[in-house]
Amino acid sequence: MRQRAAQFELTELGGGRFALRGVLGFGTVKDILAASKRLFADHTVLKIDFSAVTHSDSAGLALLLEWVNWAKHYRREIRYFNIPEAILAIARISEVTDLLHAGEHWTGPVRAPTAAGSQPD
Repeated sequence: MRQRAAQFELTELGGGRFALRGVLGFGTVKDILAASKRLFADHTVLKIDFSAVTHSDSAGLALLLEWVNWAKHYRREIRYFNIPEAILAIARISEVTDLLHAGEHWTGPVRAPTAAGSQPD
């Protein structure tokens, strides 16, 4: 399943793996978040690859941190691969680099998604 917008593509690759292509910034994060709510809901472990992101900014960092918060709330694991250097630089300056890895494991069991209520509001 693919969710498209004018400047990005969030693609489900199977097995909880996803690829984001295009722009990860102020103009796209709202739409990426909306697409991710539908795509991520049925997965307990998420692996997101950013190697095809062509532009990113601080709004992209905010989205990655929001996904970590979502994963914590819904007891899911989330791992990021190939985070754009621009986002990593902003995370270092903001002293939140460790938060980008906070969703890789939680104490306690990871719950399987349920049919009702598995998506964030």
